[in-house]
Amino acid sequence: MSHNTKTKKETTSTQEFHTATKNWISSLEFIDDELRFIENLLCSYVFEPDTPNLFERLQDYKERLVDIQLRKKDLAKWLLDHENELSGLLESLQDKEDDSYSQGHRELQVEFLLFHEDFQQLKSEIFNYAGGILRKRRPEC
Repeated sequence: MSHNTKTKKETTSTQEFHTATKNWISSLEFIDDELRFIENLLCSYVFEPDTPNLFERLQDYKERLVDIQLRKKDLAKWLLDHENELSGLLESLQDKEDDSYSQGHRELQVEFLLFHEDFQQLKSEIFNYAGGILRKRRPEC
């Protein structure tokens, strides 16, 4: 493989990593909005007070929500650092011989996917639970 072909291939991989990382960052920004909504929902007074185990369930969800928020914060920092490194590589068109960026990107991908799966699971549980016990105040549409 010629030097030019190798450089083009590495630049393409770096560009693909950069695009994926920016997409993950964008997803986390959207998740921020969802987390605020869920937090407001859990802290609202829309639940029926006589729901069995209401306090325990809400406490469990709130604790898990705090854990997700902390994970999101750590992941966001890691993604921003990674994105900055990739931006620097793209700007300098630096030729990297090692596989460190590729390995780091794969690790980030796994962390993002695990985080996203856990978040979706928690969100689904909360929405299913809330949907079953919200007060029935349906205005006529």
